[in-house]
Amino acid sequence: MNIIVQKYGGTSMADAKCVKNVANKVVETKKKGNKVVVVVSAPAGMTDDLVKRAKEVTEKPSGRELDMILATGEQISISLLAMAIKDLGEEAISFTSTQVGIITDDNHNKAKIETIETHKIMEALDRDKVVIIAGFQGVTRDFEITTLGRGGSDTSAVAVGVALHASEIEIYTDVDGVYTADPRIVPNAHKIAKISFEEMLEMAGSGAKVLHLRSVELAAKNHLPIHLRSSFTDTIGTYVTEEDEDMEDVLVRGVAHTTNNAKITLANVPHTSQNIAYIFEEIANHNINVDVITQNYVDKDNLTISYTVAEEDFDSALELANQIGAEVKAQSVFGSKDIAKVCIIGVGMKSAAGVASKVFRCLADENVEIDMVSTSDINISCIIRESDYQKAVIAIHNAFEL
Repeated sequence: MNIIVQKYGGTSMADAKCVKNVANKVVETKKKGNKVVVVVSAPAGMTDDLVKRAKEVTEKPSGRELDMILATGEQISISLLAMAIKDLGEEAISFTSTQVGIITDDNHNKAKIETIETHKIMEALDRDKVVIIAGFQGVTRDFEITTLGRGGSDTSAVAVGVALHASEIEIYTDVDGVYTADPRIVPNAHKIAKISFEEMLEMAGSGAKVLHLRSVELAAKNHLPIHLRSSFTDTIGTYVTEEDEDMEDVLVRGVAHTTNNAKITLANVPHTSQNIAYIFEEIANHNINVDVITQNYVDKDNLTISYTVAEEDFDSALELANQIGAEVKAQSVFGSKDIAKVCIIGVGMKSAAGVASKVFRCLADENVEIDMVSTSDINISCIIRESDYQKAVIAIHNAFEL
């Protein structure tokens, strides 16, 4: 049985015309002899609208009740798509995550999938039906509704694909693949035909919004290829797959950026291994993800620690940092939200010298000051002022002739 899992995002489900377009694509795939499972997001803008409505009632809605309202958006999409597919003469059935059995932990708003029960899906496929599943949401073993966080529908689709041993995951969005940079900033950026899981992990974690980080991690772990495509064209997109020898011929694959960052600093912390461990254990215990970390010695006994977090976590992260700062006797604690991260990514960097110096030189020539730097084998990440990120992306893209 050849199973294709397709995921359609919010822009693909935005209105009746879009839903009918998706239905046509699904039916076309089925008529090629495939069994088709579709995972969909809420219509574009609906999740934000639901959050807004909740916050009109209370400034800090509880995680449980917020999940209850957010999960309704995808329910609209699955039912509309099932209707549209049936109108084209094919059988289809829609399922919420609870009906299917997408089991998650109990971390509301940021739940992680633990297992997926497949018997209802397989039963429907055996009856020659298209199966449509609500993305972004799950259910605990105690039957509490959960959501997976931003980009969760990508993760839902890959998890379903893994559970069903699908031959391929097709993720449809409003763009037709991964580009060497954001085309809105760099008009001459070009589409990448094939990218490794490793590079895509770095791109997704560094601001490329075409694919969610957790979905790439899951696909890579299970060696399941992803085809990124546009809902609005029939062109071939970008394949995310295992690394091959040809990929290392390219020094830099692309430049990614994100502006939804914040920086927290604990200044003049007494330098002990216990203090450093305590700081980051407390952050982890509060489920706050840290990205870039730097520590600078003030003198032999004290150091300043800075780290970046998602902007949406800034208020809670700063409040926690103040509590931690008091415990470790930091001289001061402060934060900033006006920062951006620009990343240079490519598996070819593993065996090449001089990439970092070239990056720093082109940024210096544009008078872009680098606040923090983080490096790995295939990624150089620079934290800079938010006002400088566009010229930084353009300068790096031009310097490496991408």
